[in-house]
Amino acid sequence: MYDSFIDQLNGLDLSGLSIRPAPFNETDFPCEDAIEQTLAAVWSDLFAMFSDTALEADAEDIAWGMVNLFHRAASRKSAQLDRASDEIRVLLASADGSEVHSSNLEEQVERAQAAEASMLAFEQMREAAAALYRDETGSSWKPVSGSRTSHSRNLTSTVIDARDFLRARAENRRHALIPEGTPIVFAGGRQSFENAEDARVYADNIWATLDKVRDAVPDLFLVHGGDGKGADRLAASWAERREVQQLTYSLDRRLGARAGFKRNEQMLSLNPRYVVAFPGNGVTERLVIDAKTRRITVVDRRTVTSGSKTKG
Repeated sequence: MYDSFIDQLNGLDLSGLSIRPAPFNETDFPCEDAIEQTLAAVWSDLFAMFSDTALEADAEDIAWGMVNLFHRAASRKSAQLDRASDEIRVLLASADGSEVHSSNLEEQVERAQAAEASMLAFEQMREAAAALYRDETGSSWKPVSGSRTSHSRNLTSTVIDARDFLRARAENRRHALIPEGTPIVFAGGRQSFENAEDARVYADNIWATLDKVRDAVPDLFLVHGGDGKGADRLAASWAERREVQQLTYSLDRRLGARAGFKRNEQMLSLNPRYVVAFPGNGVTERLVIDAKTRRITVVDRRTVTSGSKTKG
């Protein structure tokens, strides 16, 4: 869980320009129970409507779009926060000590506080919807591009200095994009199976392996390629269910055949505690070799196939 910029101001010198407390509190936003109950009801009705109709195959896309509605709303509020922060910088640079200038600065900080509070609320709604999406589809929800970041929901009113606000905002954004804990790299390819039972056993093996790794490294965050199918998808679903942070490295298609090997280098540069390897292609094999060369422990599950065949 990430701290809000307000939380990070604890212990800072708050002397200087005083900003009025934000004109809202916790009760001005939907509570967690209301969010979860309302979204669960809407979700249930949505899938019931599509069930046993010609549109049933499209239900997952519609569900993804519902989560994306909250994600986009949070992104818009984040953009408003950025604009307010820019205005604060301009005002600080042109400070003249006048009452009008101070009033304008207070107004911008108040606007920034309101934008962040709304952003946090929409992020909470997105996470609730993403959990429903995961339960319905078995997949971890992620946006088409960019990151799915979450911040602390515990926002309290206080009196802050405008410069402290800007420092906290920048620090908070960095923290939101940097997972905390010990990196564990996961790798594996797409598989084909002779029957559903083999597929289930394969998925269970991935989850059981990651559970054991988590027992050994409780503060882990999972690093993987972010493939929407195959082993990466199963690992992402595990992380979503276990509330484990994820860091994904998508292929840089501009690199052509080197893309997978470049990604290996990037993931290993994190100096992970373990590399967990399931059956894959030559890129996975090279990852294992390079990890061993760096004396990184490999949890090797490449022989756990359960009748599967690697694609590609």
